[in-house]
Amino acid sequence: MNSPTVTVQTDTVQTEPVLVAQSLTLAYDDKRIIQNLHLEIPQGRITALVGANGCGKSTLLRGLARLLKPEKGVVYLEGKAIAQLPTRTVAQRMAILPQGPVAPEGLTVRELVAQGRYPHQSWLQQWSQDDEKRVTEALETTALQDLGDRPLDTLSGGQRQRAWIAMTLAQNTDILLLDEPTTFLDLAHQIEVLDLLYTLNQSRQCTIVMVLHELNQACRYADFMIAMREGYIYAQGTPEEVMTETTVREVFGLESRIVQDPVAGTPLCIPISQMIRK
Repeated sequence: MNSPTVTVQTDTVQTEPVLVAQSLTLAYDDKRIIQNLHLEIPQGRITALVGANGCGKSTLLRGLARLLKPEKGVVYLEGKAIAQLPTRTVAQRMAILPQGPVAPEGLTVRELVAQGRYPHQSWLQQWSQDDEKRVTEALETTALQDLGDRPLDTLSGGQRQRAWIAMTLAQNTDILLLDEPTTFLDLAHQIEVLDLLYTLNQSRQCTIVMVLHELNQACRYADFMIAMREGYIYAQGTPEEVMTETTVREVFGLESRIVQDPVAGTPLCIPISQMIRK
């Protein structure tokens, strides 16, 4: 992709980057999705990846998590090339929740959450008091302590998503990567999950990177936004800097008006349909 990157520099986000991609090129079956991308993820903040379907958001997230081997370029985790780090070390520093995760039938909430402790175990160190403590804390943080013995498939959509988030919390990492954590949830459960992630970021100062489709939710919850178009970064910065009528037009092919959210004070995108304009 030869289109120029429109990069918005911001003075608001000034923390050191915890994840850095340099000249990153990612491909599936010899088809390049991301090409020569440069990116820095600020530490201790919430970063939202937005863009049209197929623009490369999920591919980028997989590349950052080392689930997809780069064709070219390097991803650095806390200053070290992630490809050279042991798998256990990466799993102890960073947790990823893919879109639409699936658990074995009959698995209970506590059993699912306990899987987050696997990176901290070995042949010499099996289940410990610390493991039990982390699982209990994760259940309490996500308000699932009374549902620990319930099979995962008996929960509501919002409860089930909280259980998956609890599993990543039990992993006890400082970095969470989430691919569309609100997909298939109704509006109330979307807000429930996003409120939980916001609270985790505020209380633990953990770095959260998430792919979101809903622009107004991204603006409300994120400190830093990255708008992608056809495999490259079109704009990045604070929601106020990134979410402009030009960005919406160029990234989504949609006319809009950007006003201030009367509740949160963040940018609010109002799409303009062709029918209304006529």
